[in-house]
Amino acid sequence: MVGTARLTEQEQQARRDWFRDRWEHGVRFNRLCRMRVLRWDVDGVEIALPYSEELSAHEDTFHGGVVSALIDTAGGGAVMADHDFDKGSRLSTIALSVQYLGRAGGPELIAYASCFKRGGRIHYAEVEVRDSAGAACARGQVVVSISGERPGLGGLDATSFNRLNS
Repeated sequence: MVGTARLTEQEQQARRDWFRDRWEHGVRFNRLCRMRVLRWDVDGVEIALPYSEELSAHEDTFHGGVVSALIDTAGGGAVMADHDFDKGSRLSTIALSVQYLGRAGGPELIAYASCFKRGGRIHYAEVEVRDSAGAACARGQVVVSISGERPGLGGLDATSFNRLNS
């Protein structure tokens, strides 16, 4: 945590686990879209987005804004999956770049994201979105700022820690 004693590796991992759970179950928009975290580790994340008519632009095609949101979500996740929480935990996207490569069709999209540069406060992630057939339909870069403490996280108590690591 910022301005206090350094976190142990066990405390760092507890925070990474907390954010993984939050990405899938705690963020209302992610729940609404039914995003699922398939992988969350030091090398990055994979996040699945199942198709639904509410997320469509045309029949069997995801809306571009939803694809952009998936890129933002996966990029931020890639940063948090191996973040040093001694540098803070309040994440904000400060830049998002998206290139649409082709039709983003259902039944599911999967975003593959990795953090390619970590700084003191600014971090950079690359994301590729593929459809169910494995074809790339979008790419993006996410730049996030992390500073300060996210409310509620600093109080991760032993019970919460044990629940996450059992």
